Amino acid sequence: MKVLDNHQCDRWYQALVERDAEYTGVFFVGVKTTGVFCLSVCRARKPKRENVEFYSDFKSALDAGFRPCKVCRPTENAHSAPEWVQQALELVRIDPKTRLSDAALRAHNLSPERIRRWFVQNHGMTFQAFQRMQRVNVAVQELKGGRKATDVAFDTGYESLSGFGYTFRQLTGASPTGQTEVILIHRFTTTLGPMFVCATERGVCLLEFTDRRMLETEFRDLQRLMNARIIAGENSHTRQAEKQINEYFCGTRLDFDLPLDAPGTEFQRTVWQALRAVPYGQTSHYQALSAETGKPGAARAVAAANGANRIAIVIPCHRIIGKDGTMTGYGGGIARKAWLIEHERTYSQKR
Repeated sequence: MKVLDNHQCDRWYQALVERDAEYTGVFFVGVKTTGVFCLSVCRARKPKRENVEFYSDFKSALDAGFRPCKVCRPTENAHSAPEWVQQALELVRIDPKTRLSDAALRAHNLSPERIRRWFVQNHGMTFQAFQRMQRVNVAVQELKGGRKATDVAFDTGYESLSGFGYTFRQLTGASPTGQTEVILIHRFTTTLGPMFVCATERGVCLLEFTDRRMLETEFRDLQRLMNARIIAGENSHTRQAEKQINEYFCGTRLDFDLPLDAPGTEFQRTVWQALRAVPYGQTSHYQALSAETGKPGAARAVAAANGANRIAIVIPCHRIIGKDGTMTGYGGGIARKAWLIEHERTYSQKR
């Protein structure tokens, strides 16, 4: 939303001049003379007060026609984990089986309260809940590898098998000795803002911008269709997705070879396959897509299947526009859709 309160904007302008890090992600400033928008910490030369507009979110700045600054990279850095969160995450990665207590965080000069607030704001859970999910993810893999539940329970820091079993059932919906299917969710940043990637042991099943409309509904549908719970964690598929998406935004990757595990009807999968056949740097429309699926005249059904796609960019529904060339709806926002199309056209012309 564009902010019109002059008193507020004056305070934010002063924060911009002072490069105040506390305002990182709090506001985005659009510079009318250059057409870019920035974070408060941008190192670029400061514009005059009368040449700037302020926005409370970067989507509004994109919608207003501003493009991300290449110096401060606002969409990427506004929601990236700060250094002190990265330190805490690294401690978890070093020993994911051990619970990192508040006292242990303080021993590393890290504030548990500050980390907790960041996780609640960006992940919707506390840091301790995030750790529990990481430990259960490790436990799931070890149980599938044949280890006994008792050994896994004590090895992951639980003092009793009952306590381990309770937490395991709460997070996965199954007992440690039962057949367990989980969907891992990982958050990472991109040029156009943070994204969630979800994956099973078979492949990626969701890839969406974190502010996508109806995202909570997508999560619920995914868990129902796959009869599995979503828990925080990483595997080879989430790491591969993050790597390939970053290469895509850098312009070095035109095609994806990610294993996908996308639940859907036979018709939906046919439409998604047709979407993946639309070449990088080009666009298509629903009528052409319906002909590709062997059902000419089924444009409305194709549009519904297109809207049911949960794997953004890799299954490129952003390449579908109106037959007359107008921008049609996109879950990630029309501004992002236009940016992605222009991004691909630019890099396809360089090849």
